[in-house]
Amino acid sequence: MTKWQLISPRGAMAMRTIFVDSIMVALSNATGLDYHVNISCFMVNMIKARATVTASTARSLRIAILAYDGCMGAQLFGMAEVLRIANDLAQPPGQCPPEGVHIHLVGVGNRAAGVVRIAGGTPIGVQRPRGRYDLLVVPGLEITRQVDWNAKLAPLSRELVFIRKTFATGTPVASVCVGAFLLGEAGLLNGRRATTAWLFAADLAKRYPAAKVQADAILLEDGAVTSTGAVSSAFDLAIHLVKRILGAELATATARVALLPSQRVSQAPYVDARLLPRSLPTFSEHVLQWFEQRLSDAFDLGAVAQAFHVSPSTLMRRVKSETGQSPLALLQQVRVDRAKQLLSGTAWSVARITESVGYSDVASFSRLFTRLVGETPAKYRRR
Repeated sequence: MTKWQLISPRGAMAMRTIFVDSIMVALSNATGLDYHVNISCFMVNMIKARATVTASTARSLRIAILAYDGCMGAQLFGMAEVLRIANDLAQPPGQCPPEGVHIHLVGVGNRAAGVVRIAGGTPIGVQRPRGRYDLLVVPGLEITRQVDWNAKLAPLSRELVFIRKTFATGTPVASVCVGAFLLGEAGLLNGRRATTAWLFAADLAKRYPAAKVQADAILLEDGAVTSTGAVSSAFDLAIHLVKRILGAELATATARVALLPSQRVSQAPYVDARLLPRSLPTFSEHVLQWFEQRLSDAFDLGAVAQAFHVSPSTLMRRVKSETGQSPLALLQQVRVDRAKQLLSGTAWSVARITESVGYSDVASFSRLFTRLVGETPAKYRRR
């Protein structure tokens, strides 16, 4: 794969080297979509070979954010504002503003006077899509925990057609939060790794079985499709784009100016198991409840099997077939979930919490906690 350089609005001194492997992979390996892409034209429009790049050839990048009735305003405007901050920081002192990254709020369908009503019914003005975009961002929509996805997605048929056609012409697409469901409806997630808000990851996996859903990921890129986690991951995506377009140094500066934390890598620390629906088959649900009532007891497979009047091998087989986990892994997850509640809701020491969930060695439990949550108990408590 040839190394190319994406044009930065800061001119030759601020050019950043990137790889466009993901774009090319998407063009060559697209599944289920009819691609009619002039790759040579795409290269001319978006990238220039390093040898020909000069300050005079720099151009702006056009990013479209799709606004539609019921979409989340924080995701629309949050991304746009972070990218505007980056544009400002990219401006050399005393020089004319660079062309930078241009953000376009676009809407499709029958919209009176170019207006859509975002979540909460607030009207905002949008423009019709015009020309070629370098990226299309699809925000999430307003939903409740008991969402009816068929009812929510049915009115968005025009948006789905636009997403599908835009992607088919070679424009990369990114979703924020449950915007992944629009990508799934448009067929973009087939065979791809994807994420969404952790609370609805199981819904995404069930509705789009051809997608490879990673519920704990903050941001995933698979070819020319990017998906992100829950609501505030719009900022993670914005900083990610700044890093890719303008470089790591400017991305760090932008995050500091905007008071954004370092880019996160996992949603696991934010998961609250109490908010997730319990949909286990009856046998495994009873085993889980049995564990919850005996968290401080040492794990004894024989004792658990005896309690449910089955052999240890039958217990292992049934729990594995119903949950994809062993009984011990099921118990470990319950213990970690309880430890998370105690870390955030009590002043107990880590040692006391460790003992209360059935471990005698703090170091061993800390390693388990870190593996499942993505950060240490101490860091989780500080959060």
